[in-house]
Amino acid sequence: MRAPTIAMLIVGLALWCGQTLAQPWQPRYSADGLYNLANSYARAGKPGLAVLNYERASLLAPDDADINANLEYVRASAHVATEPRTRFARIAQAANPTLAAWIGVLGIALVGVGLLARKLAPRFQWLRAGGVLLGVALIALTVSNAMLLWPRMHEAVVLINQTPARVSPVPMGDTAFVLREAETVTITAEHEDFILIRTRGGLSGWVARANLGTVVPQLSEPPPP
Repeated sequence: MRAPTIAMLIVGLALWCGQTLAQPWQPRYSADGLYNLANSYARAGKPGLAVLNYERASLLAPDDADINANLEYVRASAHVATEPRTRFARIAQAANPTLAAWIGVLGIALVGVGLLARKLAPRFQWLRAGGVLLGVALIALTVSNAMLLWPRMHEAVVLINQTPARVSPVPMGDTAFVLREAETVTITAEHEDFILIRTRGGLSGWVARANLGTVVPQLSEPPPP
């Protein structure tokens, strides 16, 4: 296979990857829209829905000071503990998922062009090497962003105060413990109308699906008003 054909395949694959990764976030959601929606829920005394939409807004605008400040304020008001992000997480999540996807596309393209130029233009070796290294760094940033986003794809916010977590996935099952509104939990399994969750304290129980909102919205979920 000739080098130009390989380069075209690499660029085509990069574009497809970027569009696929960015799809869940376009064009239904915006950081400003989610932030304003969260503010309205906070004013209405609905901390669960407020935290859910602040969390979603923070995914699209990780370094927005207003979003992060309001998120922490509502959590504190609801007496819900939070975990501070590490320095590595702050760096890797500096870009929202859509931008991170296209950064990865650019990285793949730079690596492909650098490898192609090695055959077509033997000179300027330092420039080719620099382009490949930059491409690898951009790909690494995208991979890091995806690795940090992956656990969040399994996180949900409790929308109803005193939500029961049951020992079995049935409406009349015994209650193992109760969850506070605006608490963030991890989804570990699903069964019909129930979701098996794990709290940050390590407790597990079945919760009615209607009482939770996933931090990363599902494609089937209707867009916000």
